[in-house]
Amino acid sequence: MASLDVVVIGGGHAGIEAAHAASRLGCSVALCVLSVDSVGLMPCNPAIGGTAKGHLVREVDALGGLMGRAIDATGIQFKLLNRSRGPAVWSPRAQADKRAYGRWMQGALASAPGIAWVTTPVEAIDVVGGVAGGVRLASGEALRARAVVLTSGTFLDGVIHIGREQTSAGRRGEPASRALAASLRALGIRTRRLKTGTPPRVHRASIDTARLEVSRGDERPVGFSFTTGAIEREQVVCFNTRTTAGSHAVVREAIGQSPLYNGQISGIGPRYCPSLEDKVMRFEERESHLVVLEPEGLDVDEVYLNGMSMSLPRDVQERVVRSLPGLESAAVLRHGYAVEYDAVYADELDPSLQSRRVGRLWLAGQVNGTSGYEEAAAQGVVAGVNAARSVLGQSAVVLGRQDAYIGVLVNDLSSTNQLEPYRMFTSRAEHRLLLRADNADLRLTPIGRRIGLVDDERWAVFEARRDRLAENRRRLASTRILVGGVRQPVRDVVKRQDVRLQALVDDGRVDLVRGPADGLELLGLESDIKYEGYLKRHEREHQRASEQMTTPIPASLDLSSLPGLSRELRQRLSDRRPASLADARSVPGMTPAALALIGMHARRRRGSAGEGES
Repeated sequence: MASLDVVVIGGGHAGIEAAHAASRLGCSVALCVLSVDSVGLMPCNPAIGGTAKGHLVREVDALGGLMGRAIDATGIQFKLLNRSRGPAVWSPRAQADKRAYGRWMQGALASAPGIAWVTTPVEAIDVVGGVAGGVRLASGEALRARAVVLTSGTFLDGVIHIGREQTSAGRRGEPASRALAASLRALGIRTRRLKTGTPPRVHRASIDTARLEVSRGDERPVGFSFTTGAIEREQVVCFNTRTTAGSHAVVREAIGQSPLYNGQISGIGPRYCPSLEDKVMRFEERESHLVVLEPEGLDVDEVYLNGMSMSLPRDVQERVVRSLPGLESAAVLRHGYAVEYDAVYADELDPSLQSRRVGRLWLAGQVNGTSGYEEAAAQGVVAGVNAARSVLGQSAVVLGRQDAYIGVLVNDLSSTNQLEPYRMFTSRAEHRLLLRADNADLRLTPIGRRIGLVDDERWAVFEARRDRLAENRRRLASTRILVGGVRQPVRDVVKRQDVRLQALVDDGRVDLVRGPADGLELLGLESDIKYEGYLKRHEREHQRASEQMTTPIPASLDLSSLPGLSRELRQRLSDRRPASLADARSVPGMTPAALALIGMHARRRRGSAGEGES
């Protein structure tokens, strides 16, 4: 194979978006995967989105990515979460038909220009003069490239645990990347051990659904992609059950056989998605825990037991499963397991997700210490874009925390060493009222257009939506309706918390320009009206904060001796020597409190030395 622009290692959610983004920017790409059939695989839960994760998917879509369109085309149940709360935390989620999702992604990449499939395992990254120049395959062949994107998921030195069984694998049935892990260590890239897990799957015909609570999707499904119209496919139902005192007794009795509790696993697992063993042992006051039965597709028999991640021995898992109401006769098709793997430390990454140690090497996904398909896809876009732009001789694109959840994610990953696998939450975004799921395209699609990710067809859809929103805002301000005997502008009526714009439209009291995804647009219009005052105040505060970020740090300020900072942070500041607060913010380990302290000392020093000091 001739020399390439970009090599992407891994065909999971990060690798898919990285390869697609680099292709969009005109680069030739080699996508290195174990098999084409494994591309887009969902090894864990059969769902996309969720609280804050749905925001990430919308942002990936707004930048021209694939995940939103893929789930809209293959989803089998859609829900907009947190409707009872404010719009900042409304988040779409959808159950996926796993096989159909993977096939959709494989087709999308196969039709993208310039992407070649390589199905020989990668064993090493070739580095010359501190810069990645390609990869070496297990066959001995070398692929030369001008940039490399590593999206290895849980495969770096991966080990699967089921009770005392241990298997070298990245996920069930697929070998671990041991040589590639050794290659990273040889390059001096620091790694740590993390852990994640998956629950058992049971045969749908063996479930007594009459004993279970039904969980339905929304009557009016709201999709993820801003290019998707109304979703009119019939939706499946999920079912809820709960663990019992008997379930907990089985876990406690066998806890010594759990690799999480007998010292077999050293890696740290996700705090916010604990295993059943942790739920039982750490939360003894809880009488039961929710388990959601999620079908993995329309034409498959496997049902995923969400909330039952475990790595107990196989026979113990079957006893636990059959202790659940409705699953007394359940046939376990696949047992749960824990997987332990290598991930890099945050200080190995710069704000573009490029390695600080090896030039032109980008990393994305679980290798960066994250959990979740959505976090991986978001990083894939960032890494793919910046790898391609480096090949094209262009500067990196770095989204700020005020621009996108993607900016929050990348900033957190490149500045703070997380103790456990990182999961996105709305609470992590200090600008979340501005960064709503409904306005992701208004924030990011112009950026995607400017850098070449958004093509003419996608841009035309965006412009039409933007024009519709402008016209509908005008109509809401100029149209008056009768409320309580008084005619008022619809805009003023909608400000009331008990009024829903969708209801006014359904009743025919308001005539708006209709779009292909009315539900999504109405939610955005309503949010802008109801929270107008908060939004204006937040924008003013953001503007002040942005202006403060331009504060220069005088060269005479000794950052190595500032009181109130950790010794490690003082050392990093001395090594980096940031010129401004904006530069200091990107230093690994920086916190808002530490940044405020540096700003105070910088302003004092400038004030005492005069405005001319720099």
